Amino acid sequence: MSSPRQLNLNAFIYPGGHHEAAWRHPDSQPGRIYDVAYYQEIGRTAEAAKLDAVFFADGPALRTNVEHNAGSGLEPITLLTAIATATTHLGLIATASTTYYEPYNLARLFSTLDHISGGRAGWNIVTTGTDLAAANFGLAEHPSHAERYARAREFVDAVVALWDSWEDDAIVLDQAAGIYADPDKIHPIDFVGEYLKVRGPFNAPRTPQGYPVLVQAGASNDGRAFAGKYAEAIFTAHQRLEDAQAFYSDIKAKARQFGRDADHIKILPGISPFIADTEAGAKKLEREFNELTVPEYGLKQLEGIAGKSLRHLALDEPVPVELFSDAGDVTDNARSRLQVVAGIVQRERPTVRGLLHRLAGARGHRVFAGTPEQVADTIEEWFRSGAADGFNIMPPYYPGGLEVFAETVVPILQQRGLFRTEYTGTTLRDHFGLPRPESQFARRPALAQ
Repeated sequence: MSSPRQLNLNAFIYPGGHHEAAWRHPDSQPGRIYDVAYYQEIGRTAEAAKLDAVFFADGPALRTNVEHNAGSGLEPITLLTAIATATTHLGLIATASTTYYEPYNLARLFSTLDHISGGRAGWNIVTTGTDLAAANFGLAEHPSHAERYARAREFVDAVVALWDSWEDDAIVLDQAAGIYADPDKIHPIDFVGEYLKVRGPFNAPRTPQGYPVLVQAGASNDGRAFAGKYAEAIFTAHQRLEDAQAFYSDIKAKARQFGRDADHIKILPGISPFIADTEAGAKKLEREFNELTVPEYGLKQLEGIAGKSLRHLALDEPVPVELFSDAGDVTDNARSRLQVVAGIVQRERPTVRGLLHRLAGARGHRVFAGTPEQVADTIEEWFRSGAADGFNIMPPYYPGGLEVFAETVVPILQQRGLFRTEYTGTTLRDHFGLPRPESQFARRPALAQ
């Protein structure tokens, strides 16, 4: 008899917290966002709650809105190595760009993290959405959306081939005979594409989980197709249950079209919970954070999504619906986030200030204010109704927001049989219920004559 389906839960680490004003709140610790011990403590909190993983977003450029918000520029793969030394089971997922890395270097970074952690690494594959990065790498302009995804497909194929280039039994370790490895089981990959050329082989063996878990966060048409082919977990943003259900169904269908088991791709929307003993207390806490926002910061964020100036709008006047009437089809990630904002405007008719507060919590991800039972209820509803396999937990503030979730919501989910009470494996693939992939170079046994 198969085990009952259970949630996957990650802690999405955003330095001060996911609310844009978190760094101004007295319960946050913005002075520690360059302190490695701060992140190790967060990792230990997540592991004590038996969460699957911690996850870091990243981008290779300084945000232009740093004047009004705190953001750590620490490189996430290195930082996760430090968290690995402070934990024993917690998964470690870092974002890295296929546009601004080279396959061999990136393969080494994640392979090393996976070896150091005993098989707990995951790679969140992004193509980089901001054109601010181009000049940091000597490029005149940011590559187009289509070009970035074409390169990304080649990039992932090349990296996985590098990780696979040592067969699992390539290391012989025969000290008496003086043979360390069997060179016939270590393969050049000879990858040649339109954008990339990598000979190989890799310079290290396969990791405890074969290779790191492949994660993806794109919601565009290209991103969905990419996820269907490659992703083993996908991070996504939805405001409404029905939208999440449609996305979930689409991604699972695309996985099947590529001949994959749809259960081997985990759909993990973001949720940013404000939690208190009463619903009124949770909503009061949310208002406290919203009152700390700086409108200039929020406007820059919203203009980046809208692709147009909004400076002519009064903060306390309703947002004109027609400003977002050109959201159109989901063709790129910026457009998909624009659709989220357009939906909010059409359904709720907020003022500009109200819309800025609505988006302040988690940049378009779902914000929910309620009691621990109410938070658990909404997580269970989405999980049971074909909208999610689990969630990226996005605390409004760190470290306390994660601590409250771990101490109050997780036990309820455990009591309901929806989440583990102990780890049953040691690798991130174990936590996600994913198989260990076989090397694509593994020799098939000859058929019996």
